[in-house]
Amino acid sequence: MKESNIELMKNTKSIKDIDVRDKRILIRVDFNVPMDEDFDISDDTRIREALPTINYCIDNQAQNILLVSHLGRPKTRSMEFSLKHVLKRIERLLGRDVAFAETIESVSEMQNKIGNGGVILIENIRFYEGEEKNSDELSSKLADLCDVYVNDAFGTSHRAHSSTYGIAKYAKERVAGLLLKKEIDSFAKAMANPLKPVLLIVGGSKVSSKLALLYNILDVVDKIIIGGAMSNTFLKALGFDMQKSLVENELVDEARKILEHAKEKKVKIYLPVDVVSTDDIKTHANIKITPAQDIPEGFMAVDMGPATSKLFSEVVRDSQTIIWNGPLGIYEIGAFSRGTFNLAHAVSDTYAFSLIGGGDTADAIDKAGERDNMSFISTGGGASLELLEGKILPAFEVLERK
Repeated sequence: MKESNIELMKNTKSIKDIDVRDKRILIRVDFNVPMDEDFDISDDTRIREALPTINYCIDNQAQNILLVSHLGRPKTRSMEFSLKHVLKRIERLLGRDVAFAETIESVSEMQNKIGNGGVILIENIRFYEGEEKNSDELSSKLADLCDVYVNDAFGTSHRAHSSTYGIAKYAKERVAGLLLKKEIDSFAKAMANPLKPVLLIVGGSKVSSKLALLYNILDVVDKIIIGGAMSNTFLKALGFDMQKSLVENELVDEARKILEHAKEKKVKIYLPVDVVSTDDIKTHANIKITPAQDIPEGFMAVDMGPATSKLFSEVVRDSQTIIWNGPLGIYEIGAFSRGTFNLAHAVSDTYAFSLIGGGDTADAIDKAGERDNMSFISTGGGASLELLEGKILPAFEVLERK
């Protein structure tokens, strides 16, 4: 990554760099939390991560605090995507009542009525058509409701929407929240100024979604572990017959190029040497462990084998900085989760700085019981991927610099 890009984002002004006393604060939070069909929240990490910024405003006598978030991808205004479902959890975690504004138009009246330090949650911002279109009208309406705009939604910071980007054009002060700062500082620690050797662990199902990342990261890392279904495409590039494994045939040449580039830059790439394969993912009655080049006819690779697990764990042990994006097998199915879980245990056993990016990766680390043993788990999937690709995130572009 160009050091200047991440340093530029690191120089963003934070809420601690300004005076919030007696000011109306609008915080763009990310309360897009997973829920079951009864609207029970299954993971409230994103709400918990927003608490330090909200509490900072309360403790420093802000006049009032308006919370703006999206939830899901609603096509129209519907109860299914209402932020009312998260209101109780926010109140419980904050330890105070939170007012709920059904519309943007009702907010100013509520701000006048609510006491000092009062908190208002506004209904799902994606119920407004202008949000994803970054409409000037919606952006200025939101800016009218505050003296200070705070972006603390790292998970949406790669989107140029009204509440993450357009509002900054009209807001009097524009700063980063404590979570946004924590995110960018962690990525800077892993990428702009890392302890060497640096290891990237990359997985997931598609090479296509990680191409830019792989090309960009070759200037940052010393070694790369490639696992998950994307490793099949690389193994095919080495001439292996992957049988029925998921392979992106149109990217085999691209995978070959990446392997050559890595060689030129003296970056060591590690691929599975043995695999767990099955002829049916659903029933998985037949499971075999074979060398990566000897997958039985009609079988598909679904996880790394024990020898690969051992090899990858050694590579992890010899690293000082570890960046991990994407699971390394079908970890949701118990029989195919061992590779990912073993690697999670190996990472947690090191003294390395470990940065975990992407929702699936965080979920896999969770299921492995290692969440508390990682240095930093990012709250944004798409946003963390774009940072690893070396891009400046739109949300940072519009905030004030120190």
